[in-house]
Amino acid sequence: MVLLQLDPFLNELTSMFEKSKEKGSVWVTLKRSSLKSKLQKRKLSSAGESIEYRCLIRATDAKKTISTSVGAKDHLRFQASYATILKAHMTALKKRERKDRKKSTEAEKKEGTSTTTKPKKL
Repeated sequence: MVLLQLDPFLNELTSMFEKSKEKGSVWVTLKRSSLKSKLQKRKLSSAGESIEYRCLIRATDAKKTISTSVGAKDHLRFQASYATILKAHMTALKKRERKDRKKSTEAEKKEGTSTTTKPKKL
């Protein structure tokens, strides 16, 4: 697994999405991490120092795995870029067919039936 900087990670992620456009999948996972071992965490907590947590982001297409670490300062910029990439490469998803509520209720009223009728008690 390769730990990349933010911009190279986003470039590689874009190329992964383009390669898997016809066939394949890309998995992206996000995880809270301090990038320190348990021993180092214990020493910091016993000394009373706060631990800076980061977001560890991994992406894989079953052939190649890349990862990056995003700090609190860079998370807004990364999130905006990541959202742009996702919106651009999710073109294969089908839009959900929605029924227009107004049209369906008007059609039912013309027929004489309503969806709000209650069953009779026996």
